[in-house]
Amino acid sequence: MELKATKKISLHWQIMIALITGALTGWYFPSISPYVHWMGIIFLKTLKMIVVPLVFFTIVAGMAGIGRGENLGRMGLKTLGFYFVTMLLAILTGLILVITLKPGIGGGMQLPEGFEGLQAHQKKLGEILLGVFPENIFKAFSEPNMLGIIIFSILLGAFIPALESHTARKITDLFEGFSSLMLKLTLFIIRFTPLGIFGLLTELTARQAGSPEALSRLGSGLGLYALIVAGGILFHGLFTLSLVLYTQGISPLKHFSSMTTVLLTAFSTSSSNATLPLSMEEVIQKAGVSKKIASFTLPLGATVNMNGTALYECVAVLFIAQVYGLSLSLTQIIIVVVTALLAAVGSAGVPMAGLVMMSIILSAVGLPLEGVALILAVDRPLDMLRTALNVYGDTCAAVVIAKSEGESIYSG
Repeated sequence: MELKATKKISLHWQIMIALITGALTGWYFPSISPYVHWMGIIFLKTLKMIVVPLVFFTIVAGMAGIGRGENLGRMGLKTLGFYFVTMLLAILTGLILVITLKPGIGGGMQLPEGFEGLQAHQKKLGEILLGVFPENIFKAFSEPNMLGIIIFSILLGAFIPALESHTARKITDLFEGFSSLMLKLTLFIIRFTPLGIFGLLTELTARQAGSPEALSRLGSGLGLYALIVAGGILFHGLFTLSLVLYTQGISPLKHFSSMTTVLLTAFSTSSSNATLPLSMEEVIQKAGVSKKIASFTLPLGATVNMNGTALYECVAVLFIAQVYGLSLSLTQIIIVVVTALLAAVGSAGVPMAGLVMMSIILSAVGLPLEGVALILAVDRPLDMLRTALNVYGDTCAAVVIAKSEGESIYSG
């Protein structure tokens, strides 16, 4: 007699169940909160534990891999420039929307016990810029100074290909091995997300149990937050990137229609890496990009170009600050923008990258890490949208770089 295998519940459904049960438990049985909150605390501590080595090894391995087989050269610099400029434009789009519409205002969430406030993170812009280049990298790792770590990782990875080829190959393999190891550890920790979210949301809801109006305002704010992220993604993809294509003499409508299958695949799989083979095939066959340029720009984009992720992280962090009634200074907003830009580079290949990388930005400006529990209820559909934008940005880069290199795009 054969036994049927038990169908495993997908992680996003597990998280949704944890969100619902955590909210109900905290609301109807607030006295239980102290007995389950420890699960959320441990989950947040493990996230903080892996972020620094994960970002360090992932960025170094990614930057070292860029120079594998050939020098970065003019085409590589143009590609990286395109990626960073479009990511910055995506972040600024999200920033303008979240500051203008203020989805978290009136959320009224109480701050966790022991919260130190934002004062310790109030620094002048000059101090922030100097801190990006730490005089002691080991101190930067222990604090942690995430901006300094990210900059150091980028520089270290960029110079590895400059070594003698045999040595560079060994060092690159070492960092790629550590990067793969950290990704496996991250996968293991992410499996416990439902338990962590249950503990966090039970405690969060228990603190608000006497104020149903506040929870109602939070729910409506969360819906507006989701609309802002979705609207920002659509605006960046349909307007900003279209404008970039148009200025380069490429038809935005023709490119978008040619990439429809790619976008649907990215949307349904929520994976840039899974969509990469199809992206390369469509860009080469339909757009007329050469294999040389496609094989360089698209894999590189899957590693460092995260338009949707960067926009989402910026909006989410400011939404969390608004929900807690905290006001960020101009300097702290600049830190959010810069950190979101650089952290997006290190999010490649990380499952639930938004959750893991969010802790970097929250820590950088001194916001409570437990705020991630607030946004997970709507994270799954937003993850699908931002992945589609990430991939579409890669294809736009491929055709723009190909056009700048003298290739005939959409000529056939």
